[in-house]
Amino acid sequence: MTTAPVSAPEPAPVAERPARFRDLLTSEWIKTRSLRSTPWTLTLTALFVIGSAAVAALAEISNLRTTSPVARADQGFQVFVAFPAAGYLTLMLVAGSVGALTVVSEYSSGLINTTTVAVPARGAVVLAKAVVAAALWTAVGTLISTVCFLISQAILNGQQAGVPLTHPGVLRALVASALLAPVCALIGLGFGTLIRHSATTMVTSAFTLLMLPPIFSQSARWSAAVNHAMPVTAWKRLVQNWAPDPHSLAYSATVPGSWAVYAIWPLIAVVLATVVVRHCDV
Repeated sequence: MTTAPVSAPEPAPVAERPARFRDLLTSEWIKTRSLRSTPWTLTLTALFVIGSAAVAALAEISNLRTTSPVARADQGFQVFVAFPAAGYLTLMLVAGSVGALTVVSEYSSGLINTTTVAVPARGAVVLAKAVVAAALWTAVGTLISTVCFLISQAILNGQQAGVPLTHPGVLRALVASALLAPVCALIGLGFGTLIRHSATTMVTSAFTLLMLPPIFSQSARWSAAVNHAMPVTAWKRLVQNWAPDPHSLAYSATVPGSWAVYAIWPLIAVVLATVVVRHCDV
């Protein structure tokens, strides 16, 4: 007489620990860091912006040599020499495009399917992307703005035209220029989440950040209000270290209003992206 062998009970499956937000941050940072284009893009952009500041300072040297001491004293130091528009408009375009690619690239490659299976909480994934993008571009923007100021002052000191960081308007312009990159990156991230198509997202981001503001004149109140609500106009006002002309027919943006633009645009972009991604199919 034989007895049937008794099989050992199978061990109960171990429940996997749900992903924490810290894990999402680490995952998004690995994705960003592993892209070959990331260091090249950041390096070339930084060199271009810093180079534009050096060129602007050299041009200012040429102007100072032909300017009388009285006129030089009346003019004072123009902060835009250290933070030239040519370089920072390029920085806006690059930051907005890279911010959009953090989302759009996953949709185009299909990686978003793996991400949503591993982390069903799509809103948390978008927030993690936003935090990583904001931290990265804040560091890049701070580095670029600081080097731009130091290089421009080193050049201007040759004509005794350099100023310290405590000069009126310099610190505000430095902070505004440093934060311009993360503001644009988060706006691009928001567009990427809403549109999810590479070409359309890039065009929309570039149009909104750079081409839309000049359409609205500052000579009419309603048009000026739209113009002042744009990030590029807010940046130009914060970099401007002289008071608006009271006799000018154009409406001027205010410093508090410009800081509000810096806060509202990325906030709306991230909130909309977080809400929309929860109700959209992958």
